[in-house]
Formats: sequence, structure tokens, C-alpha cells
Amino acid sequence: MKRLALVPLLVTAAVGLHAETYVDNARVRSVDPQYQSVSVPRQECTSQWVNEPRRTGRRDYGGAVLGGVAGALLGNQAGKGHGREAATAVGAVVGAFAGDHMANRDRWEQYEEVPREVTTCRTVNDVQTRTVGYQVSYEYRGQHFSTLMRENPGPYLQVRVSVDPVGR
Repeated sequence: MKRLALVPLLVTAAVGLHAETYVDNARVRSVDPQYQSVSVPRQECTSQWVNEPRRTGRRDYGGAVLGGVAGALLGNQAGKGHGREAATAVGAVVGAFAGDHMANRDRWEQYEEVPREVTTCRTVNDVQTRTVGYQVSYEYRGQHFSTLMRENPGPYLQVRVSVDPVGR
């Protein structure tokens, strides 16, 4: 009894194996492009000139040299032994700072306006419309179909046709 139930099942499967598939042409009725908006970032830069204060004058190092020599001579007069050497070194350093300050005190207080270009950039998003596919309506043997495709198929579209016998 179980074998009799399997026979119709095997016959149906065998008939399904005889199904035939082939390629044919269908007539395209309409093609509608499908669009998508895409945000594309880009840099937008502007330049402008601004006046920037800068110190004028040149630095005079002669005051530091003379002050260092004078400080070393004065420091050498103080102390005895290694203390005299230390006093000479300290006197030279202090004298150099004092001489530099005396020689350059008026030069760094002068300013002039100097133009400088300043560039400012920002990111701007442009929206572009791009084609992402085509909605294609086509007719095959009097029936109307529709599908979404990547490319425009032209006036005809190849379709796969499958012929299966209807089970009894």
C-alpha cells in the first residue's frame, strides 16, 4: 500500500523533470528612470587680507656684549679663589642681560601693520541626483509585466520562459 502511494509521487516528479526552459523576446512598453538624491561633500574656501601688528626694528647685540664684559670685570673684583670665578660668571650673565635691555628697550615698542592672507575653509554638502535603475514595463504574449533593471534594455527585453505541464 505504501508503494502505491509512492508511484504517483514519482510520476509527478518525472513529469516535472521534463519541464522546458527557453529564452524569448518581449516588447518593451515603457522605461522610467529611477533616481536617488546623494549628498556629496566638497570644500569651499575663501581668502581675505587682514592687517597684523608686527614689531619693527632690528635687535642690537652690541649692548649685550658690552654689558657682559663690564659685568665680568666687576664680578672679577669680588671674592677670592673659586668664588672669584663664580662671581665673574654671574657678573657676565647679569651684565649681558642689563646691556641687552638698555640697548633694545626702545626698539621693541614700535609696531607696524603688515598685511597677511588668511584662508578659511568649510565643508559644504551638495545634493546630486543619480540614476539608480530603470522601471521597465514589457509585454509578452498579450500579458503585461514590470521589473526593475540596472540598465535601459532598449525596445526589446529577453525573457526566460519555462513550460511545465500541469499536474493531473
